[in-house]
Amino acid sequence: MKFSDVIIVVASLLLVFWFINTLLNFVLIPASASYGGDVAYMLSVLISGLIVGYVFAGRLREESRWVSIGKVVVLSAVAMILVVGIMSPIIGHYNAWADENLQKMYNTTSWTNFEWFWHELAWLMTVASIYGLYTLLFSFIGLSVGSMRKPSAKTKE
Repeated sequence: MKFSDVIIVVASLLLVFWFINTLLNFVLIPASASYGGDVAYMLSVLISGLIVGYVFAGRLREESRWVSIGKVVVLSAVAMILVVGIMSPIIGHYNAWADENLQKMYNTTSWTNFEWFWHELAWLMTVASIYGLYTLLFSFIGLSVGSMRKPSAKTKE
């Protein structure tokens, strides 16, 4: 599988993920504010992996299927880590949420701005890493199962 094919599959995976995640967030976040977003994320990655794996099964089988899926999964996890790392601080309430969680874990009364900065950065890196691991796991499962379809008779020729 050429690198350009990997880029197309990852872009498709992210696009399908974005649509599904938007819909699931509207449903699951009001149902459970604390876990709705995480469940929506995991389901979105899994479902988008199934769809994209099914659509691109032929391309994923050109080379070794596991090597192709590995390339797509790693690149999509890196892209998702970058998206989470960039988007989280942009959202206005993210810093307040991070501060609230840090105050629950530590005695923050004597922290300087320098210490707040590094703790918030560590918190952001932790969140981005967790979502990267979710992406690795669930996109691997989705792409593996989605690409299991048998090639049609036209593809075999």
